[in-house]
Amino acid sequence: MQNWNRRKTMKYQTKGTCSTSIDVEVENGKIKFVEFFGGCNGNLKGIANLVTGMDVDDAISKLKGVRCGFKPTSCPDQLAHALEQIKNGN
Repeated sequence: MQNWNRRKTMKYQTKGTCSTSIDVEVENGKIKFVEFFGGCNGNLKGIANLVTGMDVDDAISKLKGVRCGFKPTSCPDQLAHALEQIKNGN
């Protein structure tokens, strides 16, 4: 069982997307802050606003596997990967 009783932050280096990295902060199993660097500025600010306050598991289930065009990944998918790493203590 994951211990969510502390704050976790991460700078995640994205792979295969226009964005280059994502700053993520999680506290007590909830997403507190997300900021994308690079990529489609307005869309990524919108995604960050939508997931802020969301349960980590809910965000992962909604975002994981989203593709961008013919790419095998997307910025939302990369955020799901970052959240999985935080959840797993990496």
